[in-house]
Amino acid sequence: MSKLRFDVVSLFPEAFKNFFNHGLIKKAFEEKIASIHIHNPRDHAMDNYRKVDDEPYGGGAGMVLKPEPYFSVFDQIPKLNKKRILLMTPQGRKISQPDFSRWSKEDQLILICGSYEGFDERIRSLADEEISIGDFVLTGGEIPAITLINGVVRLLPGTLGSAESLKEESHNEFLLEHPQYTRPAEFRGMKVPDVLLSGNHKLIREWRQKQREIRTKSRRPDLFELWKLDQLSFIKRSSLLKTEVNLRIGNGYDMHRLVSGRPLILGGVELNHPEGLGLDGHSDADVLTHAIMDAILGALSLGDIGKYFPPDDPKWKNADSLILLGHVMELIENKGWQIQNIDSVIVAERPKLKPYIDLMKEKISKTIGLNIDDVGVKATTNEKLGAEGREEGICCHAVVLIKRNENS
Repeated sequence: MSKLRFDVVSLFPEAFKNFFNHGLIKKAFEEKIASIHIHNPRDHAMDNYRKVDDEPYGGGAGMVLKPEPYFSVFDQIPKLNKKRILLMTPQGRKISQPDFSRWSKEDQLILICGSYEGFDERIRSLADEEISIGDFVLTGGEIPAITLINGVVRLLPGTLGSAESLKEESHNEFLLEHPQYTRPAEFRGMKVPDVLLSGNHKLIREWRQKQREIRTKSRRPDLFELWKLDQLSFIKRSSLLKTEVNLRIGNGYDMHRLVSGRPLILGGVELNHPEGLGLDGHSDADVLTHAIMDAILGALSLGDIGKYFPPDDPKWKNADSLILLGHVMELIENKGWQIQNIDSVIVAERPKLKPYIDLMKEKISKTIGLNIDDVGVKATTNEKLGAEGREEGICCHAVVLIKRNENS
């Protein structure tokens, strides 16, 4: 069994006959390093005329490939577990050498070639990826498919004699390949560089590397810039990225049980529950404020509120959570960060929270030193589902965006 199976869906199977009958690619197919199977959608047409295209709905020039023959031919192709289905289309993502390397690790590649004006849009649903070989339009997908097969097969173990030759090729490490020479040493006044005749392998390696850089900078400045970035050490790269990260996002969550004999406090506002219930906890159990604190601390990877206000510490017994929020603000401000905005949602069946939301926002914004319009508080029910829906507890989710101070 071959190492990689190609299945090509094409209206022009004869286009593939001559391309793979010579050289290393022919050798790869003969030695079962890869195999190729061509499938013609016309053989699966629905009428006696073997029609595979039709006029586009809504009018317009050209003909559109019908979905039925393509789905039918696709369904009869044997499928391996490790496969990718690729659609050849000028609308696809432009491919590069790393794509060939990635696809060479598959067991099967199914290539769907288009023609005429294009595909019925539903044919696209068959594909894992839509790909193109450049910003131009061809009469069909056969040439892109041939290009892809060639690029992938030559990477398969056993196709080329030397793995080193693959490693040194253009595009593998962003740099183009260095100039190559062979005998004679001089031809029509053009001489082979002396360094290549010197036998000094160290100087030859240095010359080749320098030529790769010069050639890439001249011919492909886009690749040269990528190569320069890649040359940065891990530490320098991390430092560069770190200086650019001036915003962080934190997520927070808290939930407390509803019990008798406790106050119900949310965002520093005391509410009345219809059943006289409140939230159980070591502090005032304000889940809104707790979720916001957890989000702030999480944005800077500083742990959660239990780290700073342990539930077994008598100091925080029945503590006002807005005071705890003030301590958290001091902590992040000392580290050079400030809050940009907050969004939160409280999940509770009862009581109705809408009349209290503006007051909650006001208290939180004053504690943080933020404009009230930058503090979002929403409320919802759980449609009587889960612990919140059964009124066993109330929870809150919060998201915080923080920004590094410019002088930090």
